[in-house]
Amino acid sequence: MSRKAFSAIFLLLTSLAAQTQNPRHSFNFDDAASLHSATAVAVSPDGKSVLYRVRFGGAKGPDNTEWRLISTAGGESRNLNLPDKFHPVGFTREGNALYGVYEANKTPQLATMALAPANTPAAAAATPVPLTALPRGIHSPVISPDGTHYAVLADPRLPDPLAEVHTVIEDPPTSLYVINVDGSGGTWWCSTLKDIAEVAWSHDGTSIAVLSQTRKIGFHYVRSFIDVCSATGSRHVATLDDATSGIGWINGDKELAFLSTTSPVLTPDHVWTVPAAGGTPTDRTPKLEGSAQQFSVDAKGNAWTIVARGVRSEVDAFQNDSLVPIYQWPDGTISNGPVSPQIASGPEVQAFTVADPQHASNVAIAQDKTLQRITKEGDDQLAKVALGDVRPVHWTSKEGIALEGIVTFPADYQAGRSYPFMVLPHGGPEANDSLRLDIFSRTFAGMGYIVLQPEYRGSTGYGTDFLNAIYQHFGDRAYRDVDSATDYAIAQGWADPNRLTIFGWSAGGFMTSWTVTQTHRYKAAIEGAGITDWLSFMWTSDLQQIDYDARWPDKDPEAFLIFSAVMHSESVTTPLLILHGAADERVPTYQGRELFEVLAARGKTTRMVTYPGSPHFPTLWEQRQDVFREIAAWLAHYNP
Repeated sequence: MSRKAFSAIFLLLTSLAAQTQNPRHSFNFDDAASLHSATAVAVSPDGKSVLYRVRFGGAKGPDNTEWRLISTAGGESRNLNLPDKFHPVGFTREGNALYGVYEANKTPQLATMALAPANTPAAAAATPVPLTALPRGIHSPVISPDGTHYAVLADPRLPDPLAEVHTVIEDPPTSLYVINVDGSGGTWWCSTLKDIAEVAWSHDGTSIAVLSQTRKIGFHYVRSFIDVCSATGSRHVATLDDATSGIGWINGDKELAFLSTTSPVLTPDHVWTVPAAGGTPTDRTPKLEGSAQQFSVDAKGNAWTIVARGVRSEVDAFQNDSLVPIYQWPDGTISNGPVSPQIASGPEVQAFTVADPQHASNVAIAQDKTLQRITKEGDDQLAKVALGDVRPVHWTSKEGIALEGIVTFPADYQAGRSYPFMVLPHGGPEANDSLRLDIFSRTFAGMGYIVLQPEYRGSTGYGTDFLNAIYQHFGDRAYRDVDSATDYAIAQGWADPNRLTIFGWSAGGFMTSWTVTQTHRYKAAIEGAGITDWLSFMWTSDLQQIDYDARWPDKDPEAFLIFSAVMHSESVTTPLLILHGAADERVPTYQGRELFEVLAARGKTTRMVTYPGSPHFPTLWEQRQDVFREIAAWLAHYNP
């Protein structure tokens, strides 16, 4: 044997041995179920520790949750032994305890829990101490910047004595309750405010900015109300004829800032301000080429906004009535933050939750104007997985609309070869896909598919005009954008035109059911919890849905039926799998059932599977596994 041949065989055997010792497999459902991810929750008052939450699934049951502490400098984390019914929100003023929501007597109450020393045995961990005993419980607790009070939101009514016998359909009131940190002096503030959505303490701890909004039931419009509340009463600041979210005090507490919009789609996407003394709200970002998605003001008075710019999100500072980009995450996105000390005397420390297509979500700390990841949740699991390339792509539709999407390739992708293809429109629809590890795309890519997630008109991240384009046009403009993604994938040579499929959940489920009434190009389709009958959906969802169309359905039924798949079932030829939670209130289960029944009656190829007790998407991992099992079987049969 020649030396060259011997060397080649030696290298081959060495490579095979290495693969045997360190095998890597394609991403599958088991990887999705076991993958650990981290989310930043709070920073200690001394700025030295970050409380973060770790979530992961399993073979059965809901998500598993662990709570951990880690130094802001990084290093080993410490697992906290917290009761399952205690969900921490932040640190107390001294930093030696956590405050949060604790389920006591089947009712969520405000509670604190002392942090045991690091070397304390798990069995010796403290138990939560309830501070409230409100009859209908509380939610959304927040500590004052001086650490002396808590504000919580709660239903002020007494319990219904017949609650076990009947359910009264109504929107419950939400009022403001303030209590001393030791649990004394609890009282209702500004009791005339009954529809509170969010609150924010002034930096001197004497007042609370209150953001209220019209309820769903009894209103066919959305209005928002801003008030300043104190122990002596409330003062009305402004009324807006749009939706709002996030509120905080800026400029020495002389102004209030928040998110709102001028779009009938009603998704808050710009930063607005109003004088705290009252006045006319002003849109400070009217030409924003993106979408402001989260707004917060820290205990130091710094205002921050997460801004989606396409499929990437960054953190901008709101300074001098304008947005200034500060933090980005390379090749990925920032999904929440900054999380800072809630006590005003604490240092300026910011923690963020970051993600990218190659890593699970993790915690990062700001250092100057860069972010340093300090947790490594999921890294050891993903080291065993072969992940294909993920990248943003851009194309122009036949209508001349500039569009963006995210394409995910199988790990063994070979350029020049076409693959089975899935177009995967997101839910919302006022949302977008971001550069992160998406378990749907990764699982289907692990099955050998090329997956493209199109950011159709109606998606956030591309400005108000792009977002607003979906209003009264979900069934034509958004549909054409999604279908153009398939055209693009075929033109690139990625997609086998004879092996096309479409899958979506919620608003993406609507897109799937509607698409198969408009084209026959897809060999298989899967619709999850999708809207199929707009006429009835507008009144029966648990949330106000007039952001699609604010016309009255009984006055103009044709406007809602025109984009309802149940009215076009005769034209369907694509085999359609329908999946739905049996307890879904967001898109009631009858929506899927109605389409399934009419398709079956017409002799169409269809199958419907529901999940007992499941809300809008299954929370139990055995049900989630069945979702993927059903999809895999459907694709194997109809798009082999």
